[in-house]
Amino acid sequence: MVANLANLMTPKQREVWHSYLNDDWKYLINSGAVRAGKTYIDNIIFLAEIRRVKEMAAKRYDKQPKYILAGFSSNSIYDNVISELYTTFGLNIPIDRHGHYHLFGVEIIPAYTGTKRGIGTIRGMTSYGAYVNEASLSTQEVFQEIIQRCSIEGARIIADTNPDNPEHWLKKDYIDKAGKETGIDAFHFTLDDNTWLSHDYIDHLKAITPSGMYYDRSILGLWVSGEGAVYRDFDERKMVKQADEVPIHFDKIVAGVDWGYEHACSITVWGLSDEDWWLLEEHTEQYREIDYWTDVAHQIQKKYGQNIPFYADSARPEHCDHFKHAGINCQYGWKSVVPGIEEVAKLMKTGHFFISKDAPVDFMNEIYNYRWDDKAEDKPIKEADHVMDSMRYALASYIHVQDQKKYYPKPDRKSILAGMRRFGL
Repeated sequence: MVANLANLMTPKQREVWHSYLNDDWKYLINSGAVRAGKTYIDNIIFLAEIRRVKEMAAKRYDKQPKYILAGFSSNSIYDNVISELYTTFGLNIPIDRHGHYHLFGVEIIPAYTGTKRGIGTIRGMTSYGAYVNEASLSTQEVFQEIIQRCSIEGARIIADTNPDNPEHWLKKDYIDKAGKETGIDAFHFTLDDNTWLSHDYIDHLKAITPSGMYYDRSILGLWVSGEGAVYRDFDERKMVKQADEVPIHFDKIVAGVDWGYEHACSITVWGLSDEDWWLLEEHTEQYREIDYWTDVAHQIQKKYGQNIPFYADSARPEHCDHFKHAGINCQYGWKSVVPGIEEVAKLMKTGHFFISKDAPVDFMNEIYNYRWDDKAEDKPIKEADHVMDSMRYALASYIHVQDQKKYYPKPDRKSILAGMRRFGL
């Protein structure tokens, strides 16, 4: 049996599986680094729990046992759990007209944890247990509702999550209180715990992950806050180049717009050459009306091309509409702050970020003063950040759009079909 488990699980996953089989727990929480194998082992435990629930229900003469499958959204539930079970075990889990899944005679009811509205799908029900995927993304109110719904004797809750702020309720109220008295079993994963990953992949991921909070969370699996400078890997000596070092031709030109009046408005222009991004122009000023910025955008179009995208802050839709009516390809920028910052920071970490020395107006001042707010969860200080926001809208929005266009292969039915039998499922 040990040899069989070694073929299906990493040492850390076998440790979790042993706890599942032998320990007395109410909550089982796996947290830590990305790609560390947390969801894989929880998916296996989920299948084992559904079988256990069926047996519990039979003893209670309950012909319609219910179980909660929770995630941030319907897409995340499907991608992280349902699709992965199909890929790994060849399980095609049917779904009914209500959006509920059915497996081993158990009705599995999705709950969406990103907003309070997610409570609506489970309010009033009685559940034999729950599986909460990406638990740190859940609102605390929805998580508490899930706990209250799991009221049948013997009901258990499993969860997995990437780290977040150290003050996050999931860490303080559950993970930090793990032990026999609370019935909480918690396991911490690092990237190196996934022994199935190649050394080259791990080394590459470590090399491209930005320093500071991103590395500590994604690689080490630590619950840390952002401290100090946001862009720790910015190096003026390596990244600021003379005019004769700037490429002549670019594969793509994009612009970013952070609207402002009393606070400065900033438009930055970026060029992509091979894999390198270059700041080519920066326009940052206060007390200018929208017509002034429309003229600036027209000048940029004349220089770089009529249809270059201007990724703008959607907080001022009237300004975006003004640009569009003026023949400017204005699009709403990607608004996810921390993921957007991480995309820019990754360019700096990997040596694909450069500044034309003649371009900056306020960039150099802002980059060194752009710092995490130690009084807020994962937010930069909102002071003198106009160029930083413009940069993020331009680069992260374009990268995000390209990522959405990538082709994701269909699940492979040939992978580990015999795995289920090894667990008696």
